Amino acid sequence: MKVIQFLLHTKQPILATSLQGDPNSDVSFSYIPGSMIRGALISRYLQDPSLRSMDDILDDSKFPDVKRLFFDGTTRYLNAYFYSHEKEKRTLPVPRSWLKEKGDEVTDSKNLTIYDFSWGQPTKDVSYKSLNESFCTVDDEDVVLYKEKRRINIHNRRDRKKGRGTDDNGAVFRYDALDAGQTFQGVILCNNPDDVAKIKPLLKPKDIWLGGSQSAGYGHTQIIPIEDAEDSGTWYEVGSDPEYREDQELLRITLLSDLILRDHWGQYVAMPPMQLITDEEEREVDPLTQLLEQLLEVKLEPQSSFISSLVVGGFNRKWGLPLPQVPALAAGSVFVFKYEEQLNIGRIRALENQGIGERRVDGFGRIAVNWLDEHREFTANLPKSEIDLTHQPNLTPNSEDSKIAAKMAKRLLEQKLDKQLLDKVDRWKLEPNKLSNSQLSRLIIIARQALTEERKNPVIDLLENLPKNTNSQFEDTRVNNKSFKKQICEWLNGQESWFDSNHLEIKVAGEAVPSNLVEKLKLEYTLRLIMAIAKKATKENKDE
Repeated sequence: MKVIQFLLHTKQPILATSLQGDPNSDVSFSYIPGSMIRGALISRYLQDPSLRSMDDILDDSKFPDVKRLFFDGTTRYLNAYFYSHEKEKRTLPVPRSWLKEKGDEVTDSKNLTIYDFSWGQPTKDVSYKSLNESFCTVDDEDVVLYKEKRRINIHNRRDRKKGRGTDDNGAVFRYDALDAGQTFQGVILCNNPDDVAKIKPLLKPKDIWLGGSQSAGYGHTQIIPIEDAEDSGTWYEVGSDPEYREDQELLRITLLSDLILRDHWGQYVAMPPMQLITDEEEREVDPLTQLLEQLLEVKLEPQSSFISSLVVGGFNRKWGLPLPQVPALAAGSVFVFKYEEQLNIGRIRALENQGIGERRVDGFGRIAVNWLDEHREFTANLPKSEIDLTHQPNLTPNSEDSKIAAKMAKRLLEQKLDKQLLDKVDRWKLEPNKLSNSQLSRLIIIARQALTEERKNPVIDLLENLPKNTNSQFEDTRVNNKSFKKQICEWLNGQESWFDSNHLEIKVAGEAVPSNLVEKLKLEYTLRLIMAIAKKATKENKDE
Protein backbone atom coordinates (compact mmCIF):
# COMPACT_ATOMS: atom_id res chain seq x y z
CA MET A 1 0.00 0.00 0.00
CA LYS A 2 1.24 3.45 -0.94
CA VAL A 3 0.26 6.62 0.91
CA ILE A 4 0.00 10.17 -0.40
CA GLN A 5 -0.14 12.83 2.31
CA PHE A 6 -0.70 16.56 1.80
CA LEU A 7 -1.91 19.64 3.63
CA LEU A 8 -4.88 21.86 2.75
CA HIS A 9 -4.55 25.46 3.93
CA THR A 10 -7.81 27.42 3.79
CA LYS A 11 -7.41 30.82 2.10
CA GLN A 12 -11.18 31.41 2.31
CA PRO A 13 -13.89 29.86 4.51
CA ILE A 14 -14.94 26.38 3.36
CA LEU A 15 -18.57 25.29 3.28
CA ALA A 16 -18.57 21.48 3.51
CA THR A 17 -22.29 21.29 4.22
CA SER A 18 -23.53 18.66 6.65
CA LEU A 19 -27.14 17.69 7.32
CA GLN A 20 -27.57 19.59 10.56
CA GLY A 21 -28.84 22.97 11.71
CA ASP A 22 -32.12 24.69 10.91
CA PRO A 23 -33.52 25.06 7.36
CA ASN A 24 -32.27 28.65 7.12
CA SER A 25 -28.62 27.78 7.68
CA ASP A 26 -25.90 25.60 6.20
CA VAL A 27 -23.54 24.13 8.80
CA SER A 28 -20.17 22.81 7.67
CA PHE A 29 -18.48 19.65 8.85
CA SER A 30 -15.58 20.16 11.25
CA TYR A 31 -13.27 18.68 8.61
CA ILE A 32 -12.90 18.50 4.82
CA PRO A 33 -14.66 15.30 3.67
CA GLY A 34 -12.78 12.79 1.54
CA SER A 35 -15.64 12.84 -0.97
CA MET A 36 -15.01 16.54 -1.55
CA ILE A 37 -11.30 15.95 -2.19
CA ARG A 38 -12.08 13.03 -4.52
CA GLY A 39 -14.60 15.10 -6.47
CA ALA A 40 -12.12 17.95 -6.92
CA LEU A 41 -9.44 15.57 -8.22
CA ILE A 42 -11.93 13.91 -10.60
CA SER A 43 -12.71 17.37 -11.97
CA ARG A 44 -9.01 17.95 -12.58
CA TYR A 45 -8.63 14.52 -14.18
CA LEU A 46 -11.41 15.35 -16.66
CA GLN A 47 -9.48 18.44 -17.78
CA ASP A 48 -6.88 16.22 -19.45
CA PRO A 49 -6.58 17.42 -23.08
CA SER A 50 -6.72 13.83 -24.31
CA LEU A 51 -10.27 13.46 -22.95
CA ARG A 52 -13.30 14.63 -24.89
CA SER A 53 -16.61 15.68 -23.41
CA MET A 54 -18.40 12.72 -25.02
CA ASP A 55 -15.95 10.07 -23.73
CA ASP A 56 -17.32 7.41 -21.40
CA ILE A 57 -14.58 7.38 -18.77
CA LEU A 58 -16.15 4.33 -17.07
CA ASP A 59 -15.49 2.20 -20.16
CA ASP A 60 -12.80 -0.18 -18.86
CA SER A 61 -11.61 -1.06 -22.35
CA LYS A 62 -10.70 2.57 -23.14
CA PHE A 63 -9.93 3.93 -19.66
CA PRO A 64 -8.79 1.01 -17.49
CA ASP A 65 -7.48 3.21 -14.67
CA VAL A 66 -10.51 5.37 -13.89
CA LYS A 67 -12.54 2.96 -11.75
CA ARG A 68 -9.47 1.91 -9.80
CA LEU A 69 -8.43 5.52 -9.19
CA PHE A 70 -11.79 6.98 -8.20
CA PHE A 71 -14.67 4.55 -7.82
CA ASP A 72 -14.12 0.94 -6.72
CA GLY A 73 -12.33 1.54 -3.38
CA THR A 74 -8.90 0.43 -4.54
CA THR A 75 -7.86 4.03 -3.93
CA ARG A 76 -9.34 5.65 -0.82
CA TYR A 77 -9.59 9.38 -0.09
CA LEU A 78 -9.62 9.91 3.67
CA ASN A 79 -11.15 12.91 5.41
CA ALA A 80 -8.77 15.84 5.85
CA TYR A 81 -8.69 16.37 9.61
CA PHE A 82 -7.23 19.32 11.49
CA TYR A 83 -3.41 19.43 11.29
CA SER A 84 -1.34 20.08 14.40
CA HIS A 85 1.71 22.20 13.60
CA GLU A 86 2.95 21.59 17.13
CA LYS A 87 2.94 17.78 16.75
CA GLU A 88 3.43 17.83 12.97
CA LYS A 89 0.70 15.25 12.52
CA ARG A 90 -2.90 14.75 11.49
CA THR A 91 -5.33 14.83 14.41
CA LEU A 92 -8.07 12.24 14.91
CA PRO A 93 -11.68 12.45 16.17
CA VAL A 94 -12.08 12.49 19.95
CA PRO A 95 -13.42 9.07 21.12
CA ARG A 96 -16.98 9.29 22.42
CA SER A 97 -16.07 7.12 25.40
CA TRP A 98 -14.04 10.07 26.73
CA LEU A 99 -15.99 12.07 29.29
CA LYS A 100 -15.15 14.86 31.73
CA GLU A 101 -16.68 16.05 34.96
CA LYS A 102 -19.52 18.45 34.36
CA GLY A 103 -18.33 22.05 34.71
CA ASP A 104 -14.68 21.15 34.23
CA GLU A 105 -13.07 22.97 31.30
CA VAL A 106 -9.60 22.94 29.80
CA THR A 107 -7.79 26.28 29.44
CA ASP A 108 -4.33 27.46 28.46
CA SER A 109 -3.28 27.33 32.10
CA LYS A 110 -5.34 24.36 33.32
CA ASN A 111 -5.30 20.74 32.18
CA LEU A 112 -8.42 18.60 31.96
CA THR A 113 -8.93 15.19 33.56
CA ILE A 114 -10.56 12.77 31.13
CA TYR A 115 -12.13 9.41 31.96
CA ASP A 116 -12.35 6.63 29.38
CA PHE A 117 -15.70 4.98 30.12
CA SER A 118 -14.88 2.02 27.87
CA TRP A 119 -12.85 0.77 30.85
CA GLY A 120 -15.74 1.23 33.26
CA GLN A 121 -17.42 4.12 35.05
CA PRO A 122 -15.33 5.99 37.67
CA THR A 123 -16.31 5.62 41.31
CA LYS A 124 -16.79 9.38 41.82
CA ASP A 125 -20.41 10.35 42.42
CA VAL A 126 -20.45 13.28 39.99
CA SER A 127 -22.05 14.09 36.66
CA TYR A 128 -20.09 13.62 33.45
CA LYS A 129 -20.46 15.10 29.98
CA SER A 130 -18.86 14.85 26.56
CA LEU A 131 -15.89 16.95 25.50
CA ASN A 132 -16.36 20.17 23.55
CA GLU A 133 -13.27 19.63 21.40
CA SER A 134 -13.49 17.74 18.10
CA PHE A 135 -9.98 16.37 17.54
CA CYS A 136 -7.02 15.04 19.50
CA THR A 137 -3.45 13.82 19.24
CA VAL A 138 -2.13 11.07 21.51
CA ASP A 139 1.56 10.39 22.15
CA ASP A 140 1.78 7.91 25.03
CA GLU A 141 0.31 9.98 27.90
CA ASP A 142 0.59 13.32 26.11
CA VAL A 143 -2.97 14.06 24.98
CA VAL A 144 -3.75 17.37 23.26
CA LEU A 145 -7.26 18.52 22.34
CA TYR A 146 -8.09 20.64 19.29
CA LYS A 147 -11.14 22.45 17.99
CA GLU A 148 -11.57 23.90 14.54
CA LYS A 149 -12.32 27.60 14.05
CA ARG A 150 -15.57 28.53 12.37
CA ARG A 151 -17.00 31.61 10.70
CA ILE A 152 -20.68 32.57 10.59
CA ASN A 153 -21.78 34.82 7.73
CA ILE A 154 -25.25 36.21 7.05
CA HIS A 155 -26.49 36.20 3.44
CA ASN A 156 -29.55 37.48 1.62
CA ARG A 157 -31.04 35.45 -1.18
CA ARG A 158 -31.40 37.66 -4.24
CA ASP A 159 -33.24 37.57 -7.51
CA ARG A 160 -30.73 36.78 -10.28
CA LYS A 161 -32.35 39.14 -12.78
CA LYS A 162 -32.91 42.10 -10.45
CA GLY A 163 -29.70 41.60 -8.50
CA ARG A 164 -31.43 42.14 -5.16
CA GLY A 165 -33.81 40.47 -2.77
CA THR A 166 -37.55 40.59 -3.47
CA ASP A 167 -40.65 39.72 -1.45
CA ASP A 168 -40.77 36.30 -3.10
CA ASN A 169 -37.04 35.69 -3.18
CA GLY A 170 -35.30 37.56 -0.36
CA ALA A 171 -34.90 35.12 2.52
CA VAL A 172 -32.15 35.70 5.06
CA PHE A 173 -29.93 32.71 5.73
CA ARG A 174 -26.53 32.05 7.24
CA TYR A 175 -23.48 29.91 6.59
CA ASP A 176 -21.57 28.31 9.47
CA ALA A 177 -18.32 27.49 7.65
CA LEU A 178 -14.77 26.42 8.45
CA ASP A 179 -12.80 29.63 8.91
CA ALA A 180 -9.91 30.73 6.71
CA GLY A 181 -6.32 30.42 7.89
CA GLN A 182 -6.54 26.80 9.10
CA THR A 183 -4.61 23.74 7.96
CA PHE A 184 -5.99 20.24 7.44
CA GLN A 185 -4.13 17.08 6.44
CA GLY A 186 -5.45 14.85 3.71
CA VAL A 187 -4.43 11.25 3.02
CA ILE A 188 -4.89 9.11 -0.10
CA LEU A 189 -4.32 5.34 0.21
CA CYS A 190 -3.39 3.45 -2.96
CA ASN A 191 -3.48 -0.35 -3.07
CA ASN A 192 -1.79 -0.19 -6.47
CA PRO A 193 1.67 1.43 -6.09
CA ASP A 194 1.64 2.60 -9.72
CA ASP A 195 -1.36 4.86 -9.01
CA VAL A 196 0.75 7.29 -6.99
CA ALA A 197 2.32 8.61 -10.19
CA LYS A 198 -1.17 9.13 -11.65
CA ILE A 199 -2.67 10.94 -8.64
CA LYS A 200 0.22 13.20 -7.63
CA PRO A 201 -0.02 15.38 -10.79
CA LEU A 202 -3.67 16.05 -9.86
CA LEU A 203 -2.47 17.83 -6.70
CA LYS A 204 -1.01 20.58 -8.90
CA PRO A 205 -1.58 23.49 -9.28
CA LYS A 206 -1.63 24.28 -5.58
CA ASP A 207 -4.74 26.50 -5.67
CA ILE A 208 -7.95 24.49 -5.53
CA TRP A 209 -11.59 25.36 -4.74
CA LEU A 210 -13.56 23.07 -2.46
CA GLY A 211 -17.13 22.99 -1.18
CA GLY A 212 -20.16 25.11 -1.90
CA SER A 213 -20.82 28.80 -2.71
CA GLN A 214 -17.46 29.21 -4.43
CA SER A 215 -18.70 32.28 -6.33
CA ALA A 216 -19.62 33.95 -3.00
CA GLY A 217 -16.12 33.94 -1.51
CA TYR A 218 -15.89 30.38 -0.21
CA GLY A 219 -13.66 27.42 -0.97
CA HIS A 220 -10.24 28.82 -1.98
CA THR A 221 -7.67 26.37 -0.60
CA GLN A 222 -3.95 25.84 -1.10
CA ILE A 223 -2.45 22.36 -1.44
CA ILE A 224 0.87 21.93 0.38
CA PRO A 225 2.59 18.62 -0.46
CA ILE A 226 4.34 16.66 2.29
CA GLU A 227 7.57 15.43 0.77
CA ASP A 228 8.80 11.88 1.32
CA ALA A 229 5.48 10.93 2.87
CA GLU A 230 4.94 7.76 0.82
CA ASP A 231 5.08 4.45 2.59
CA SER A 232 4.51 0.85 1.64
CA GLY A 233 2.55 -1.22 4.10
CA THR A 234 3.73 0.38 7.35
CA TRP A 235 1.53 3.49 7.59
CA TYR A 236 -0.93 3.52 10.48
CA GLU A 237 -3.66 6.10 10.82
CA VAL A 238 -3.28 6.26 14.59
CA GLY A 239 0.50 6.61 14.24
CA SER A 240 1.49 3.20 15.64
CA ASP A 241 1.11 -0.52 15.02
CA PRO A 242 -2.12 -2.00 16.47
CA GLU A 243 -1.32 -3.56 19.84
CA TYR A 244 -2.21 -7.13 20.60
CA ARG A 245 -1.36 -9.16 23.68
CA GLU A 246 -2.42 -12.73 24.31
CA ASP A 247 -3.63 -11.80 27.81
CA GLN A 248 -6.15 -9.28 26.45
CA GLU A 249 -9.78 -10.28 26.87
CA LEU A 250 -11.45 -7.22 25.33
CA LEU A 251 -11.33 -5.85 21.82
CA ARG A 252 -11.92 -2.08 21.44
CA ILE A 253 -13.00 -0.70 18.07
CA THR A 254 -12.86 3.09 17.58
CA LEU A 255 -14.37 4.72 14.49
CA LEU A 256 -11.98 7.23 12.92
CA SER A 257 -14.66 8.32 10.44
CA ASP A 258 -18.39 7.86 9.96
CA LEU A 259 -19.53 4.29 9.24
CA ILE A 260 -22.33 3.26 6.87
CA LEU A 261 -23.74 -0.26 7.35
CA ARG A 262 -26.63 -2.33 6.03
CA ASP A 263 -28.39 -5.19 7.75
CA HIS A 264 -29.02 -8.55 6.08
CA TRP A 265 -32.27 -7.15 4.63
CA GLY A 266 -30.33 -4.45 2.81
CA GLN A 267 -31.58 -1.61 5.03
CA TYR A 268 -29.21 1.08 6.31
CA VAL A 269 -28.78 0.88 10.08
CA ALA A 270 -27.01 2.95 12.73
CA MET A 271 -27.40 0.84 15.84
CA PRO A 272 -24.99 -0.21 18.60
CA PRO A 273 -23.84 -3.82 18.92
CA MET A 274 -26.30 -5.75 21.08
CA GLN A 275 -25.95 -8.67 23.43
CA LEU A 276 -26.07 -11.89 21.48
CA ILE A 277 -29.32 -13.80 21.25
CA THR A 278 -28.41 -17.44 21.38
CA ASP A 279 -30.18 -20.75 21.52
CA GLU A 280 -29.27 -24.29 20.62
CA GLU A 281 -29.81 -23.81 16.89
CA GLU A 282 -29.50 -20.10 16.04
CA ARG A 283 -27.20 -17.26 16.90
CA GLU A 284 -28.34 -13.77 15.88
CA VAL A 285 -25.96 -10.83 15.83
CA ASP A 286 -26.23 -7.20 14.81
CA PRO A 287 -24.72 -6.05 11.45
CA LEU A 288 -21.53 -4.56 12.95
CA THR A 289 -20.73 -7.60 15.08
CA GLN A 290 -21.46 -9.90 12.16
CA LEU A 291 -19.15 -7.94 9.84
CA LEU A 292 -16.28 -7.86 12.36
CA GLU A 293 -16.64 -11.58 13.03
CA GLN A 294 -16.35 -12.32 9.32
CA LEU A 295 -13.29 -10.13 8.84
CA LEU A 296 -11.44 -11.20 12.02
CA GLU A 297 -12.68 -14.82 12.03
CA VAL A 298 -13.48 -14.79 15.74
CA LYS A 299 -16.68 -14.92 17.77
CA LEU A 300 -17.40 -11.58 19.46
CA GLU A 301 -19.66 -10.77 22.39
CA PRO A 302 -20.65 -7.07 22.67
CA GLN A 303 -19.96 -5.58 26.10
CA SER A 304 -20.56 -1.83 25.81
CA SER A 305 -20.69 0.94 23.24
CA PHE A 306 -20.43 4.74 23.20
CA ILE A 307 -21.95 6.01 20.00
CA SER A 308 -23.66 8.82 18.20
CA SER A 309 -25.50 8.60 14.92
CA LEU A 310 -26.10 11.08 12.12
CA VAL A 311 -27.49 11.33 8.62
CA VAL A 312 -24.95 11.56 5.81
CA GLY A 313 -25.48 12.57 2.22
CA GLY A 314 -23.43 14.44 -0.32
CA PHE A 315 -23.65 16.21 -3.66
CA ASN A 316 -22.73 15.10 -7.14
CA ARG A 317 -21.63 18.10 -9.23
CA LYS A 318 -21.74 16.06 -12.45
CA TRP A 319 -25.42 15.30 -11.96
CA GLY A 320 -26.18 18.51 -10.11
CA LEU A 321 -28.12 16.42 -7.59
CA PRO A 322 -27.76 15.47 -3.91
CA LEU A 323 -26.77 11.94 -2.95
CA PRO A 324 -29.22 9.74 -0.99
CA GLN A 325 -29.34 10.55 2.71
CA VAL A 326 -28.67 7.53 4.93
CA PRO A 327 -28.11 6.99 8.68
CA ALA A 328 -24.56 6.30 9.86
CA LEU A 329 -22.57 5.77 13.04
CA ALA A 330 -20.57 8.91 13.84
CA ALA A 331 -16.80 9.18 13.96
CA GLY A 332 -15.38 8.68 17.45
CA SER A 333 -17.88 5.95 18.37
CA VAL A 334 -16.31 3.20 20.50
CA PHE A 335 -17.36 -0.47 20.72
CA VAL A 336 -16.09 -3.00 23.26
CA PHE A 337 -16.24 -6.74 22.56
CA LYS A 338 -15.23 -9.83 24.47
CA TYR A 339 -13.60 -12.69 22.59
CA GLU A 340 -11.97 -16.02 23.35
CA GLU A 341 -10.14 -17.12 20.20
CA GLN A 342 -6.69 -15.80 19.33
CA LEU A 343 -6.68 -12.78 17.05
CA ASN A 344 -4.70 -12.69 13.83
CA ILE A 345 -2.58 -9.52 13.78
CA GLY A 346 -2.47 -9.61 9.98
CA ARG A 347 -6.25 -9.45 9.80
CA ILE A 348 -6.28 -6.52 12.24
CA ARG A 349 -3.81 -4.62 10.06
CA ALA A 350 -5.86 -5.36 6.93
CA LEU A 351 -9.00 -4.19 8.75
CA GLU A 352 -7.39 -0.85 9.63
CA ASN A 353 -5.90 -0.39 6.15
CA GLN A 354 -9.03 -1.21 4.15
CA GLY A 355 -11.80 -0.02 6.49
CA ILE A 356 -15.31 -1.47 6.72
CA GLY A 357 -18.79 -0.64 5.49
CA GLU A 358 -19.85 1.37 2.46
CA ARG A 359 -18.35 4.40 0.65
CA ARG A 360 -14.83 3.56 1.80
CA VAL A 361 -13.57 5.33 -1.31
CA ASP A 362 -14.79 8.57 0.34
CA GLY A 363 -13.04 7.88 3.64
CA PHE A 364 -15.99 6.25 5.44
CA GLY A 365 -15.50 3.21 7.65
CA ARG A 366 -12.02 3.97 9.03
CA ILE A 367 -11.38 2.14 12.31
CA ALA A 368 -8.68 1.66 14.94
CA VAL A 369 -8.27 -1.56 16.91
CA ASN A 370 -7.15 -1.44 20.56
CA TRP A 371 -6.21 2.23 20.32
CA LEU A 372 -5.47 3.98 23.65
CA ASP A 373 -5.56 0.74 25.61
CA GLU A 374 -3.56 2.13 28.50
CA HIS A 375 -5.49 5.38 28.99
CA ARG A 376 -8.22 4.75 31.58
CA GLU A 377 -7.87 8.14 33.24
CA PHE A 378 -5.52 10.83 32.02
CA THR A 379 -5.01 14.56 31.68
CA ALA A 380 -5.27 16.52 28.45
CA ASN A 381 -4.27 20.04 27.52
CA LEU A 382 -4.81 22.56 24.77
CA PRO A 383 -2.16 23.06 22.07
CA LYS A 384 0.37 25.80 22.34
CA SER A 385 -0.58 28.65 20.06
CA GLU A 386 0.60 27.91 16.55
CA ILE A 387 1.89 31.47 16.48
CA ASP A 388 2.17 32.36 20.15
CA LEU A 389 1.37 36.05 19.92
CA THR A 390 0.53 36.44 23.60
CA HIS A 391 4.08 35.67 24.69
CA GLN A 392 5.87 37.86 22.19
CA PRO A 393 7.55 41.06 23.39
CA ASN A 394 5.18 44.01 23.54
CA LEU A 395 4.95 45.84 20.27
CA THR A 396 6.06 49.43 19.96
CA PRO A 397 3.08 51.68 20.78
CA ASN A 398 1.44 53.27 17.73
CA SER A 399 3.67 51.26 15.39
CA GLU A 400 2.24 49.69 12.27
CA ASP A 401 2.46 46.23 13.86
CA SER A 402 0.56 47.32 16.97
CA LYS A 403 -2.18 48.85 14.82
CA ILE A 404 -2.52 45.60 12.86
CA ALA A 405 -2.64 43.57 16.09
CA ALA A 406 -5.34 45.85 17.53
CA LYS A 407 -7.34 45.54 14.32
CA MET A 408 -7.08 41.74 14.50
CA ALA A 409 -8.29 41.79 18.11
CA LYS A 410 -11.25 43.97 17.10
CA ARG A 411 -12.22 41.55 14.34
CA LEU A 412 -12.03 38.59 16.70
CA LEU A 413 -14.28 40.43 19.14
CA GLU A 414 -16.76 41.25 16.37
CA GLN A 415 -16.88 37.58 15.34
CA LYS A 416 -17.74 36.52 18.90
CA LEU A 417 -20.40 39.21 19.21
CA ASP A 418 -21.85 38.18 15.83
CA LYS A 419 -22.20 34.60 17.02
CA GLN A 420 -23.85 35.62 20.29
CA LEU A 421 -26.18 38.01 18.46
CA LEU A 422 -27.37 35.24 16.12
CA ASP A 423 -27.91 32.90 19.04
CA LYS A 424 -30.07 35.43 20.92
CA VAL A 425 -32.14 36.32 17.86
CA ASP A 426 -32.83 32.63 17.23
CA ARG A 427 -33.96 32.01 20.82
CA TRP A 428 -35.77 35.23 21.74
CA LYS A 429 -39.06 36.47 20.37
CA LEU A 430 -41.78 38.88 21.46
CA GLU A 431 -44.27 36.69 23.26
CA PRO A 432 -46.89 37.93 23.69
CA ASN A 433 -46.52 40.66 21.07
CA LYS A 434 -48.96 43.54 21.60
CA LEU A 435 -47.24 45.90 19.15
CA SER A 436 -48.35 46.69 15.62
CA ASN A 437 -45.97 46.59 12.68
CA SER A 438 -46.02 50.39 12.45
CA GLN A 439 -44.87 50.67 16.09
CA LEU A 440 -42.13 48.10 15.53
CA SER A 441 -41.01 49.86 12.35
CA ARG A 442 -40.81 53.15 14.25
CA LEU A 443 -38.57 51.45 16.84
CA ILE A 444 -36.34 50.06 14.07
CA ILE A 445 -35.99 53.51 12.45
CA ILE A 446 -35.05 55.18 15.74
CA ALA A 447 -32.60 52.38 16.59
CA ARG A 448 -30.97 52.78 13.17
CA GLN A 449 -30.68 56.52 13.83
CA ALA A 450 -29.03 55.79 17.18
CA LEU A 451 -26.67 53.37 15.45
CA THR A 452 -25.63 56.08 12.98
CA GLU A 453 -25.14 58.67 15.75
CA GLU A 454 -23.35 56.10 17.98
CA ARG A 455 -25.46 57.04 21.01
CA LYS A 456 -28.40 55.48 22.84
CA ASN A 457 -30.39 58.66 23.52
CA PRO A 458 -32.77 58.46 20.52
CA VAL A 459 -34.13 55.08 21.66
CA ILE A 460 -34.29 56.09 25.33
CA ASP A 461 -36.12 59.32 24.42
CA LEU A 462 -38.59 57.37 22.28
CA LEU A 463 -39.45 54.96 25.09
CA GLU A 464 -39.72 57.68 27.74
CA ASN A 465 -42.15 59.79 25.68
CA LEU A 466 -44.58 57.17 24.47
CA PRO A 467 -48.31 57.93 24.49
CA LYS A 468 -50.18 56.24 27.30
CA ASN A 469 -51.80 53.55 25.13
CA THR A 470 -48.55 52.77 23.23
CA ASN A 471 -46.60 52.69 26.49
CA SER A 472 -48.94 50.04 27.93
CA GLN A 473 -48.50 47.98 24.77
CA PHE A 474 -44.69 48.13 25.12
CA GLU A 475 -45.09 47.16 28.78
CA ASP A 476 -47.39 44.23 27.97
CA THR A 477 -45.13 42.95 25.20
CA ARG A 478 -42.54 40.60 26.68
CA VAL A 479 -39.16 39.23 25.68
CA ASN A 480 -36.89 37.00 27.73
CA ASN A 481 -39.63 36.95 30.42
CA LYS A 482 -39.46 40.75 30.85
CA SER A 483 -41.32 43.78 29.63
CA PHE A 484 -39.93 44.73 26.21
CA LYS A 485 -39.59 48.38 27.24
CA LYS A 486 -37.86 47.53 30.50
CA GLN A 487 -35.55 45.04 28.81
CA ILE A 488 -34.44 47.58 26.17
CA CYS A 489 -33.71 50.21 28.82
CA GLU A 490 -31.70 47.76 30.95
CA TRP A 491 -29.62 46.73 27.93
CA LEU A 492 -28.89 50.28 26.84
CA ASN A 493 -28.17 51.59 30.35
CA GLY A 494 -25.81 48.74 31.13
CA GLN A 495 -27.96 47.38 33.94
CA GLU A 496 -28.02 43.97 32.25
CA SER A 497 -25.83 42.35 29.60
CA TRP A 498 -27.20 40.04 26.91
CA PHE A 499 -23.70 38.89 25.90
CA ASP A 500 -21.00 36.93 27.72
CA SER A 501 -18.66 39.54 29.20
CA ASN A 502 -15.86 36.98 29.52
CA HIS A 503 -15.52 36.95 25.73
CA LEU A 504 -14.73 40.68 25.55
CA GLU A 505 -11.17 40.31 26.80
CA ILE A 506 -9.22 39.59 23.62
CA LYS A 507 -5.55 40.30 23.04
CA VAL A 508 -3.37 39.80 19.99
CA ALA A 509 0.39 40.21 20.49
CA GLY A 510 -0.34 42.03 23.73
CA GLU A 511 -2.69 44.48 22.02
CA ALA A 512 -6.26 44.56 23.34
CA VAL A 513 -9.30 46.31 21.93
CA PRO A 514 -9.35 49.84 23.47
CA SER A 515 -11.98 50.22 26.20
CA ASN A 516 -13.72 53.09 24.38
CA LEU A 517 -14.03 50.92 21.26
CA VAL A 518 -15.39 48.03 23.35
CA GLU A 519 -18.13 50.31 24.67
CA LYS A 520 -18.98 51.40 21.12
CA LEU A 521 -19.22 47.78 20.00
CA LYS A 522 -21.43 46.88 22.97
CA LEU A 523 -23.80 49.73 22.06
CA GLU A 524 -23.71 48.85 18.35
CA TYR A 525 -24.56 45.19 18.89
CA THR A 526 -27.25 46.01 21.47
CA LEU A 527 -28.98 48.28 18.96
CA ARG A 528 -28.61 45.62 16.28
CA LEU A 529 -30.19 43.08 18.64
CA ILE A 530 -33.17 45.38 19.29
CA MET A 531 -33.61 45.93 15.55
CA ALA A 532 -33.35 42.20 14.78
CA ILE A 533 -35.93 41.22 17.41
CA ALA A 534 -38.32 43.92 16.18
CA LYS A 535 -37.84 42.95 12.54
CA LYS A 536 -38.44 39.29 13.38
CA ALA A 537 -41.66 40.28 15.13
CA THR A 538 -42.93 42.23 12.11
CA LYS A 539 -42.57 39.12 9.92
CA GLU A 540 -44.49 37.05 12.46
CA ASN A 541 -47.41 39.55 12.53
CA LYS A 542 -49.39 37.71 9.88
CA ASP A 543 -52.58 39.68 10.46
CA GLU A 544 -51.13 42.91 9.07
